[in-house]
Amino acid sequence: MGILSGNPTEEPMHYGEVYGVWSALHAKKAMVVGYQTLRNHAGDQDLVKLIDEAIDLSNLQMQEMETLLKENGVGLPPTPPERPKADLEDIPTGARAMDNEIAATLSADVAAGLITCSTIIGQCIREDIATMFGQFHTQKATFASKVLRLIKEKGWLVPPPLHQNKTAEQ
Repeated sequence: MGILSGNPTEEPMHYGEVYGVWSALHAKKAMVVGYQTLRNHAGDQDLVKLIDEAIDLSNLQMQEMETLLKENGVGLPPTPPERPKADLEDIPTGARAMDNEIAATLSADVAAGLITCSTIIGQCIREDIATMFGQFHTQKATFASKVLRLIKEKGWLVPPPLHQNKTAEQ
């Protein structure tokens, strides 16, 4: 048998895997507290449900990453304190994040997360880590479709300039 061809969970993580998982966990922790804050600003209840789903999904993914790092003797990144719930009416109008802006933030975060998952998968030599991030990728892609659907339904989509084929007119 070749090197690293046994049980993947008994194989050492290489530095790229450690850095990728640790960095993803660190970013995810910061993202959760950001979503907790944005939830306070959201007025649309469908958007609030999506934010709650993003937080719940993130918490599950963080547990998996923390377990992996702990099992491999890697220290965990710091966890910021949870943000308290606030009443939307207590936030001054000029200081509020608008629902369409929150939805755009969710969309951009999911897009970045898909790239992160793909990058980590490409760096992996341990199948279990690649599989874990493959599952995260699938979960994010499913969530991304929900965000896109909501953005379209609410009229928050700002499309780039659309290309019209001029050759049909000539």
